[in-house]
Amino acid sequence: MKLLVKAPAKINLSLDVLHKRPDGYHEVEMIMTTIDLADRIELTLLDSDRIQIISLNRFVPDDQRNLAYQAAKLLKEKFNVQEGVSIKIEKNIPVAAGLAGGSSDAAAVLRGLNKLWNLGLSLDELAVIGAEIGSDVSFCVYGGTALATGRGEVIQELPAPPVCWVILAKPFIGVSTADIYKRLNVETIAHPHTKSMIESIHSKDYDLMCNSVGNVLENVTLKLYPEVAQIKDQINKFGADAVLMSGSGPTVFGLIQHDSRMNRVYNGLRGFCDQVFAVRMIGQRHTLD
Repeated sequence: MKLLVKAPAKINLSLDVLHKRPDGYHEVEMIMTTIDLADRIELTLLDSDRIQIISLNRFVPDDQRNLAYQAAKLLKEKFNVQEGVSIKIEKNIPVAAGLAGGSSDAAAVLRGLNKLWNLGLSLDELAVIGAEIGSDVSFCVYGGTALATGRGEVIQELPAPPVCWVILAKPFIGVSTADIYKRLNVETIAHPHTKSMIESIHSKDYDLMCNSVGNVLENVTLKLYPEVAQIKDQINKFGADAVLMSGSGPTVFGLIQHDSRMNRVYNGLRGFCDQVFAVRMIGQRHTLD
């Protein structure tokens, strides 16, 4: 028995860090939304009681380091599942890009195995399990648009953002999220306007959304990786309405309302950057159907 599940990437429209917590994590306040760039996860039940990861991408681990593997293992242990599963991952989301590709793969495995193994869990229950795997997994279980607080696992649903194009550009480097957070000085950061971003989403105010983007991790990554700063400058020069780094980077995205300008920015970046994508925001939550 097989099941195909989409695992969409996310971008951060706003990312704020409030303080360092006693447990070592950072208290965050993030507005995230899923986009229509997605990995494809194929789940196949096995006769033998094992978890198998198959991927043609050499940067994707095929063992317990893989978050999709961890998701399957966690469900097996929690619900005493005796069946095995093969998890084939077709990577379309760049790896170590600030787009939550690994977390979304794990979330897709949780949703898919919930169905294949007839566990009958709700999205809320799957999101709680996802929080044990990684901070972004809870959001990726739901998808759509949300305010994420705590260490990223407390999710408050928001409406879909104003409709626009999202141009993504990723240089051929990977960034360690843990390293970026380690270098962040929470005492000196300029906090983004999270409330304005939430207001723009509720009111479908595109200009306010563009004026409210912000990411406190940006300065850290831009100083460490000048090529990320160069890409941000290029997207601005090509005429995007707003430009921001997603997550801890290195992917930078531009928001663009009109098709003609989208094509100009996209074509301009293609000659400048390794990986460029023109996508839309999905905006709506996943369902368990």
